[in-house]
Amino acid sequence: MKLLRAWLAGLPAYLWSGWGAIASLFLLFAAWEAVSLVYGPLVMPDPRSAFATLLGLIDSGAAWPELAITARRAMIGYALSVVAGSLLGLLAGLSMTASMMSRPLVTVLMGTPPIAWLVLAMLWFGASDGTPVFTVFVAAFPVIFIGALQGTRTLDNQLFGMAEAFRLPRHMMLTDVYLPHVVSYLFPAWIAALGTAWKVVVMAELLATQDGVGAALAVSRSHLDTAATMAWIVALVGLLLAVEYLLLEPIKREVERWREHAT
Repeated sequence: MKLLRAWLAGLPAYLWSGWGAIASLFLLFAAWEAVSLVYGPLVMPDPRSAFATLLGLIDSGAAWPELAITARRAMIGYALSVVAGSLLGLLAGLSMTASMMSRPLVTVLMGTPPIAWLVLAMLWFGASDGTPVFTVFVAAFPVIFIGALQGTRTLDNQLFGMAEAFRLPRHMMLTDVYLPHVVSYLFPAWIAALGTAWKVVVMAELLATQDGVGAALAVSRSHLDTAATMAWIVALVGLLLAVEYLLLEPIKREVERWREHAT
């Protein structure tokens, strides 16, 4: 509850500090408009057409169910990868042997295209939710694992020695020495994995399911409806930005508040 109250209290200031991100979005929309003017609406509809189509999808009630299905699948796979990747990466980082043994396995996971995992998932789980969830998990897991592993392996031994010399209690070593350093590696990995989860879940739905944003994109493609395609993409990216900037970033700012006191 304390963390939730602090997050709510700092939310207005955080939103006010996001003008740089808003400016970058306006630049993106300007580039989008320019491409539309050059290539025409069949190749790239203008932002107004895409947003008008998106509003039509929302008014008709077609948007929210598909977005909810996709978000649920993405977040389940993402949450599983966060838990497993963080814990296993932290444990592997505590041992040099485990760290060396895990690196080839992570390289294999990182080097295997998500489409290959998707084909296997389709054979194992069919058209159920297990296919996109598994594909998201296996694509996001190595990203988080590497972040946790690097965070653990790069801990300053001198800092630990100083903490032990002052006989710092174990819980203080964990909260004041260990976690602040590891978190600085974990949060970038979590954010990168979140983007990976969103891309992979749409790919999985496009090929393996009958619902979700990926399936809606497949229908738009079959109808050559580029405005609907861009509308679904805008909705999906907007949902991704909401999860990142309204959930992960405020938590990160609260957890890393110690940096402000350190400076």
